[in-house]
Amino acid sequence: MKTIKDLNIDNKKVLIRCDFNVPLKDGKIGDDTRIVSSLQTINYCLEKNAKVILLSHLGRVKEEADLEKNNLAPVAKRLEELLERPVTFIDETRGEKLEEAINNMKDGDVVLIQNTRYEDLDGKKESKNDEELGKYWASLGDVFINDAFGTIHRAHASNVGIATNLPGNSAFGFLIEKELTALSTLDNPEKPFMVVLGGAKVSDKIGVIENLVTKADKILIGGGMAFTFLKAENYEIGTSLLDEENLEFCKRILKEYGDKIVLPVDVAVTTEYSNDEEYKVRLINEIEYNEMGLDIGPETKEAFANHLKNAKTVLWNGPLGVYEFEKYKKHTDELLQFLVDNDIKTILGGGDIVAAAAAANLKEKVYHASTGGGATLEYLEGKTLPGIEAIK
Repeated sequence: MKTIKDLNIDNKKVLIRCDFNVPLKDGKIGDDTRIVSSLQTINYCLEKNAKVILLSHLGRVKEEADLEKNNLAPVAKRLEELLERPVTFIDETRGEKLEEAINNMKDGDVVLIQNTRYEDLDGKKESKNDEELGKYWASLGDVFINDAFGTIHRAHASNVGIATNLPGNSAFGFLIEKELTALSTLDNPEKPFMVVLGGAKVSDKIGVIENLVTKADKILIGGGMAFTFLKAENYEIGTSLLDEENLEFCKRILKEYGDKIVLPVDVAVTTEYSNDEEYKVRLINEIEYNEMGLDIGPETKEAFANHLKNAKTVLWNGPLGVYEFEKYKKHTDELLQFLVDNDIKTILGGGDIVAAAAAANLKEKVYHASTGGGATLEYLEGKTLPGIEAIK
């Protein structure tokens, strides 16, 4: 893996593709985790007296109305506070103003370019990796560092485009290095290797199941996706979530790998999708036609813990219940705590399960909590990721 430490960046103009795709409402940042995650790479460059030029996307830009709400100006302000030095924000993605600002940079200066997806207004030039745009951005610097793991599965002008035009002078930043080092342990995991899958849809996890079912000792399935598997076993699931399109996939997996798939034995059910309605715990053969399952039950939690207690490696993606409702987050939290208490090497596969661990103050206590959502899933599916290949 070619990292920032393999390049000479002293006094160079260093382009860094960061992931500043933070939650933003009315110009206020809801969570600055992604900005904080970029600091190690930025500070390393500043220590080498580099001129630091930052690029990032923020949200989706499909129409003019999206420009104001996805403006990176609040990120520049927060970055200035975190770095304790001025950050020059250029409110455009190309042009004389940007070029002049970069040409006038001194060693240790920081420039943040406006949201790269502003270029999507004109034929999706960023998202479709416009050749001319990638070449232009590459011309602004001497060296390119990709540290945006969240977009590494996309071929955009600001990652693949720049790297293609700076082939000998491109590398990964510390965040991507950390992600790939941790996730690569799953290529040949220490066994017993257990996978915990939750979340809503089977469709989101098909590739992960296909890729990991031969490696894993067990795959424990909870969340909304469990009900499609239960339906495949001919259980009544009432009004629970059903991914009908993938029912046949569930039947095939259960037929071929039934000894590896662990499904709930009881669930928390209610008649209304809400946090207010009372719930009952039912065995899976007792669910009634008007009931929906919103969490695994206590017996399932104990069964899952029993499978996990001797594990050497655990991968977990997706909560086991409707985590945004207080009533249905309990078993997800308890099993996360169980893994931490038993010092089991646990990798959280991005997205909602990382948010759940953070809310329970457990994120920093697991072996690795991935910052990627789709990027992590595609890595776990064994797909080729363009952002990695461009630098390889």
